[in-house]
Amino acid sequence: MTTLEYLRQVWSLVRPYRVRLFLGVLCGVLSGLANGLLVVSVKLVVDTVFPTAGSGGLMTSLQKAPGVLRGVLDHLAALLPKTGGVESPVLIVLVVSTIPLAMLLRGGLTYLNIYFMSWVSCRAISDLRVRLYSHLLSLSLSFFNRTTTGELITRINDASVIQNTISAALATIIREPITIVALLALLFSQQAKLTFISMLVLPLCVIPVAVYGRKVRKSARAFQAESIGLSELIQESFTGYRIVKAYNLEQTLAERFRQSSRQFVNFYMRIVRATDIPGPMIEFAGSVGVALLILYISFVTKQTPGDFLQFVLSLFLVYAPIKTLTRLHSQVQQSRILSDGIFALLQLQSTVLEPASPKPLRAAGAPLHFDHVSFDYGDKPVLQDIHLTVRPGQLVALVGASGSGKTTLTNLLLRFYDPKQGAIRIGGVDLREVTTHSLRAEMAIVTQETILFNDTIRRNIELGRPGATDAEIEQAARHAYAYDFIMERPQGFETVVGERGMSLSGGQRQRLAIARAILRNAPILILDEATSALDTESERAVQAALDDLMQNRTTLCIAHRLSTIQHADLIVVLSEGRIVETGNHEELVRRGGHYQKLHALQFKA
Repeated sequence: MTTLEYLRQVWSLVRPYRVRLFLGVLCGVLSGLANGLLVVSVKLVVDTVFPTAGSGGLMTSLQKAPGVLRGVLDHLAALLPKTGGVESPVLIVLVVSTIPLAMLLRGGLTYLNIYFMSWVSCRAISDLRVRLYSHLLSLSLSFFNRTTTGELITRINDASVIQNTISAALATIIREPITIVALLALLFSQQAKLTFISMLVLPLCVIPVAVYGRKVRKSARAFQAESIGLSELIQESFTGYRIVKAYNLEQTLAERFRQSSRQFVNFYMRIVRATDIPGPMIEFAGSVGVALLILYISFVTKQTPGDFLQFVLSLFLVYAPIKTLTRLHSQVQQSRILSDGIFALLQLQSTVLEPASPKPLRAAGAPLHFDHVSFDYGDKPVLQDIHLTVRPGQLVALVGASGSGKTTLTNLLLRFYDPKQGAIRIGGVDLREVTTHSLRAEMAIVTQETILFNDTIRRNIELGRPGATDAEIEQAARHAYAYDFIMERPQGFETVVGERGMSLSGGQRQRLAIARAILRNAPILILDEATSALDTESERAVQAALDDLMQNRTTLCIAHRLSTIQHADLIVVLSEGRIVETGNHEELVRRGGHYQKLHALQFKA
């Protein structure tokens, strides 16, 4: 992304807040002009308090004051009397007071400039973060299969870094250039020759900016890559903490983290050096120019104290914003690099497209039909020519060895992916002709790996149907055989289950997942090895809950334990992505094929 493209993206973010942006810009312009007013006030006060033969005293200084300041002071001078040819002390006090007044005006405008720009940047980046998070959630399952969690977390966190940069950029990009222009205009209007001589060193300031700008871009990319690596290591270590402890990997992972942290610090310090070195170089170049100018003034020309102080002060005030702009240039380059990944993610499109004119879907009482469906992950075929019809209310069990395509078949039904060939229909409607939201609203799923969120039991069950009443949630818990163990806890339904539900046993987590599915009350149910990881006692309780859940629903059940699906209406045996057998338990055992071999392996004892 070029700098121009980056600025366009930034403008698209801040455009909804353009009124406050305009106010911030206005305050920045006025703040920059106030710097010139401050310099004029200093000169006026010095010439007034320390008059010389060439300065002409207070009234002469008043005549040299520019603009509004001269008009105000002229009006006051006309009103105040003079005594014995000496200017009124009151007017002198007024002149001296212009310095704190100018500082107050400059400080107030600078504050408003920073406040408005920070307000705009904060909300703009918050919008970006929300937009990115929502967009990531909308992407298909294939995206998450090839992208690490650590990278996604880093991308979202990068928005905070961009916010700080944009906040500083918006606050200074107007104020500092206006300050430079105002001070240079003042200098050229009063001492054009000296100003031109002093500006000869200004081109030298561009050299460090260009040199170190490239270093910032290179280091920022490496910094971001290292940041992603750290996030991935943290995420894997904390989610896999049981394996970490079981295999005594604490020291190994700590050393990996230490090495990554060193690299992280190295790249960060490279960015700091590349950002801050140009500032002192510019200051040094400016001080050399001022020193030479002072020598020139001392030996070649004579200046009043006010003229001299105004000139030197203006030069130093010019170089300060130049230094700020060089640092800003490095920060913007870093922000641009970090934002590349964010805007690249926002441009990704889901491989599962929503229909332009969606059709309504009524799954209750409708058959499911897999019409010669084929699917592959890249070059690896997973499903080949699957032709299957599931009648309303049937319990259909999918069995087969690992990798035979059972879970992929249910993923296609949920439309996590679209088939490469063929079609899946519910009641004659192709799934690609309905919205994914309406499709998934007709389905409930219970998986082997139960997903619970770090919230209360009530909220975890309510996720099945947001907005359900307390009575409905409790009734779902009763049907899932979960009510008793919930009420045994001191806080009952308000018990927080912890991250991934770790405060509950495996059987309890499964029963909460079943309660969630019961509350959803969807006509199609998917059970993906829902009992395979449970002990015998927990399996009995969960299986009883599942039997209640499957009543009057079309159910697709994936099971490794064949004992749990012997009562299925239809058993579909998959091998290497193809349907090799179908029938009920007794038929398949008598047939002596794949199913009979699987059954014999499990029950040979």
